Amino acid sequence: MTGPDQPAAPRPDLRGDHHVHSTFSDDAVSTPRENLEAAHAAGLMTVRMVDHVRASTTYVPDFLAAVAALPRVDGLTVVTGVEAKIWDASGAVDAPPEVLAAVGSSTGVDRVLLADHQFPGPDGPWSPRVTQEHLAAGLSSADAVEMLVTATARAMRAVGRAQVAHPFSLLPKIGLSDDDVSDELLDAFARAAVETGTFVEVNEKWRCPGPRVRARWSAAGVALVAASDAHVATDVGSYPWLAGVVGT
Repeated sequence: MTGPDQPAAPRPDLRGDHHVHSTFSDDAVSTPRENLEAAHAAGLMTVRMVDHVRASTTYVPDFLAAVAALPRVDGLTVVTGVEAKIWDASGAVDAPPEVLAAVGSSTGVDRVLLADHQFPGPDGPWSPRVTQEHLAAGLSSADAVEMLVTATARAMRAVGRAQVAHPFSLLPKIGLSDDDVSDELLDAFARAAVETGTFVEVNEKWRCPGPRVRARWSAAGVALVAASDAHVATDVGSYPWLAGVVGT
């Protein structure tokens, strides 16, 4: 059932789904078993079982045990992860320390998904509303984007085995887009991802990142992976948007 977390190609392979949530997340409705069956029905070769954590989360051992107990499906590799927000500008990650310490080990998750659920401010996470207030008060969009990219790169280096979840999905929530990310910052992000072996999602649910970003990261050798961000089994491996943008 489980297997090595192999490096991905610069272009996302739609035979994999690297971001699938189960009932261990409070906003998802399908069990790990139902997600496994959906991945098999979709003809996937890889599925990453992922659930949300914060520093106070205690369920991770139970989650890993549930995934380990799933039946083996020939031709389907099951890998694991936890999704946690980037906490602040230093690149701290909102996940239990013992989970972060065990990443990649025989007793830990395979990867930590780094999410921009909130803006990583210098004093902790800012909501979109608070971030917009800082922008209105004089924080430039260029400085805000640089803070986000720098915090993400620091988190990649701190975790060591990461996957960036729905990159730049926060920007539209604060009135910006990935068009506001300079080529220089995209290249800095790419360097961190390549040097740390970090996977980066092309995310179906949030339809990100955009074509300019995908092309630049692909050219830089970033390991792009397909991700449904499924919260229900029927979405596992379903890529109506992503299928049309692969290679663009």
